[in-house]
Amino acid sequence: MPVSTLPDPPAGPRAPVRRPERAAGGGAGASAHAGSEVRRLRAETAELRDRLAERTADLQRVKAEYDNFRKRTRRDRLAVRQVAVANVLRGLLPVLDAVESAREHGEVRGGFATVAEALGTELAALGLEAFGEPGDRFDPAVHEALAHRPSATAEEAVCAEVLRPGYRVGDQLLRPATVTVTGPPG
Repeated sequence: MPVSTLPDPPAGPRAPVRRPERAAGGGAGASAHAGSEVRRLRAETAELRDRLAERTADLQRVKAEYDNFRKRTRRDRLAVRQVAVANVLRGLLPVLDAVESAREHGEVRGGFATVAEALGTELAALGLEAFGEPGDRFDPAVHEALAHRPSATAEEAVCAEVLRPGYRVGDQLLRPATVTVTGPPG
């Protein structure tokens, strides 16, 4: 819509609207004057309605832009948070590997066991999910194969042994699971 080129109304108190006064005689001149005044007021009213419609459209457009800005900002904040959480969790993966190694060797006892448990709980609350189990169907998108052992009886490639678990947050892969694969020859 084009921006109005009409001047803004004057600030401050408004001047009283002049109303045509009826002459005592009510002659043709007074009637013609009243008719022209009515036409002028109707034209002014139409002009004011047009300006109001333009301002209303401008306001609606600005409101829609602001709503879109708020939605985009909220979406961007969420994306930044997800990236930050993923980066922190990716940095903690070696710590999780060390804790898991200590568990396998029976070295997680006492206060350290409590800390390891709390760490696992908090990381799960942030959305960290471990994956990779023996028998899982091999998927090169989420598994890193270090060795392939052919099997005449295997119908599809499966994870035979998980050397290091994989981790993801939601749909984002943080680290593929390191596995050995058993599958059909060739």
